[in-house]
Amino acid sequence: MAAGSVAIPTITLGESKSESATLEQSKLLRNACESIGFFYLKVLPTSMSPSTIASTSTSIEHDHEYEYEYEDILHLLPRVFQQSEAFFDLPLDVKQKISDPVMNRGYTGMEEETLDPARQKKGRGDTKEGYYIGDDVPVTDLRYNPAKLSGPNIWPEIEIGGGKTKTDQRKLSFDSREWRSCMMAYHKEMKHISFQLVQLIAIALDLPQNHFDQHFQEPIALLRLLHYSNEKSETNEGIYACGAHSDYGMVTLLATDDTPGLQIYYNEDLGWVDVPPPPLGTFVVNLGDMMERWTNGKVKSTLHRVISSGSKDRYSIPFFYDPSFDTLVVPLDNCIG
Repeated sequence: MAAGSVAIPTITLGESKSESATLEQSKLLRNACESIGFFYLKVLPTSMSPSTIASTSTSIEHDHEYEYEYEDILHLLPRVFQQSEAFFDLPLDVKQKISDPVMNRGYTGMEEETLDPARQKKGRGDTKEGYYIGDDVPVTDLRYNPAKLSGPNIWPEIEIGGGKTKTDQRKLSFDSREWRSCMMAYHKEMKHISFQLVQLIAIALDLPQNHFDQHFQEPIALLRLLHYSNEKSETNEGIYACGAHSDYGMVTLLATDDTPGLQIYYNEDLGWVDVPPPPLGTFVVNLGDMMERWTNGKVKSTLHRVISSGSKDRYSIPFFYDPSFDTLVVPLDNCIG
């Protein structure tokens, strides 16, 4: 049965600094959070970090003597997708060595996750592979604490030039220094954008703009690269690109390529509906279980899944932005009663 469709609202971040414009966006945001739990977030240059809109119009990210230049996140995104694809093109035995399950960083293999075990076929996990990247905290840093997911990333250490993949004959090249710098530049920009979104959420909930700031001094911010295979999903047989689930955290900002597949469970009448891929630079945002708890159920943490048509591979990049590890999440006073 084909999925239906609904209108997904679009919120604009950075459109204007005027109070009236901010209030207008916050009203749209509140309606989206309470009605569907999903929305598109269009990011304009004024919402980007100061480094990306400096007078030089170019930001330089330093990483192990490698300088990564980018104008802003809208210009950085295409490169992040290219670098993601280059990583997943690496041989499986190489990727499998780049994993740290203790810190929840690095590579996770194809079908390693099963997000909806009740409906997924036994022995068949999500037909996707991934790579986790967080804040890079050295073991010598006072913030280092694996129990709180605060520690170093694990990085590819391989250089490949020339050659071609066996599957689609694309040129294959991989520079681990450039790859690392590109990913950390994107991680940095997404933290800034996510923080501004959290402030807008506070306004939407009739709270002071800085209400949540204290809980995001040391946020848990995880970037994940995802590659979905072109195996066709068969829901009747329990084969899913990504099983149905809700996110446990506060907010997720998803960048995706132009391949459809993301669906949300809207209600009992409409069931599963498609979320069309937005233009590059516009994110698909959903609120998680933590936000639903914080608002005493007023905000929706919506079930979502990915269904592959089998036509081609799909690439997406979710960014999970959650409060500091020790944050106590209890219903807000204005959400009780």
